Amino acid sequence: MVNRGRSFSGPGPDPWDGVLLVDKPSGFTSHDVVAKVRGHFRIKKVGHGGTLDPMATGLLILLTGRGTRLSGQVMGADKTYEGVMRLGATTDTQDADGQVLEVRPAENVTTENIKAEMLKRIGDQMQTPPMVSAIKKNGVPLYKLARKGEVVEREPRFIHVYQFTLDERNGPDVRFTLRCTKGTYVRTLCADIGEALGCGAHLSALRRTASGSFSIAEALPLRDLLLLSPDDVLQRIIPMHRLAPGQG
Repeated sequence: MVNRGRSFSGPGPDPWDGVLLVDKPSGFTSHDVVAKVRGHFRIKKVGHGGTLDPMATGLLILLTGRGTRLSGQVMGADKTYEGVMRLGATTDTQDADGQVLEVRPAENVTTENIKAEMLKRIGDQMQTPPMVSAIKKNGVPLYKLARKGEVVEREPRFIHVYQFTLDERNGPDVRFTLRCTKGTYVRTLCADIGEALGCGAHLSALRRTASGSFSIAEALPLRDLLLLSPDDVLQRIIPMHRLAPGQG
């Protein structure tokens, strides 16, 4: 463990100020990862640059020390995902973590039909966030209202999809690659496509592979990160001056 309760007093910038790239495992919230890293290495200040749902895996950008000042810059970057959309079933969360609401046949849905619906969603559009989300209504996260069975009006948000390609189809499972702007709900895209196809759909797997200039190839799985010594972790922190000249 490293004691980060006191301020860095060495010459030059604090080496703990910057960005740390983590490969988030499924079943963890983004906050879980932040708390584990902060507590394990006793880093006084840790945040993240863009939430991943608990089911999702992949690139989670942690901001350490004064690196938290870069939150807006990092969160605003475009994102790339690889995922699986499952046809034939809808859920109350639009993903595999939710309860199944309806099952419909999908055998007659052709791959060409799916590609056509994905193509329609490339470009500028307005997207209504799902009820199960962290967006707040009158200070209360929507997911808390959803747990009570409440449904409230949500303001549509502008998003842009740069790429939405069908990589492989295996029965009801459609593997895809998506590149989009921040704030895009991938599970909502899948649910909307399912409705358009008449069979329903939900997101059954999701992995973030890139955010801005950062790639999953640079990230370390959380379990491996927690095995490192503080000195080894320091070697993985990208310093602020490399990301925002004049701030490091």
